[in-house]
Amino acid sequence: MFNDLSSPAAFLATRRSGKPRDMVAPGPDSAEMREILSTAMRTPDHGKLAPWRFVTIEKDQREAFAEILHSAYRIDKEQPGRLEREAIEQFAHQAPSLVVVLYSPREDSKIPLWEQELSAGAACMNLLSAAHARGYVGGWLTGWAAFSDEVRDAFGAAPEKIAGFIFLGTAGAELSERPRPDYDDVVSAWQPA
Repeated sequence: MFNDLSSPAAFLATRRSGKPRDMVAPGPDSAEMREILSTAMRTPDHGKLAPWRFVTIEKDQREAFAEILHSAYRIDKEQPGRLEREAIEQFAHQAPSLVVVLYSPREDSKIPLWEQELSAGAACMNLLSAAHARGYVGGWLTGWAAFSDEVRDAFGAAPEKIAGFIFLGTAGAELSERPRPDYDDVVSAWQPA
């Protein structure tokens, strides 16, 4: 289902991040996910390097994902408390669909790593916008798991990094507007000295 809005700017102005813990079924089916990820790949990419990858975690793999998270968390905290364990379980099982986005730098390229990193971030944003266009809500999370080498190693290997965990589904709660910066605080016209 595509959002029907009067202009592309109006469409983009309606995108909101959803809290993954509030997302409910349905999430994108396999054909919709393919379309969403194909759209996400249409991102600025100087040098045509595709310095990012997408790994989907299907519903039947969420328990295995939770085990990886628990194991990685225990590396730094041998005896996590009940609330920490519950938070890990919630993270692993929330929302109908989950995509792990990996920043995959091409270190042998003349394209600066910073530009490649920006492309990975743009791919994440395109993914969220593509999901919104299909009528789904998305949430881009990082947290400790995105910076854990052990979690990263379940999906790739150094020098890759997890750019984010992108959860997709249907909004199970009203999406709220968050405070946005004041236009004049972040936009200026350059004047030569």
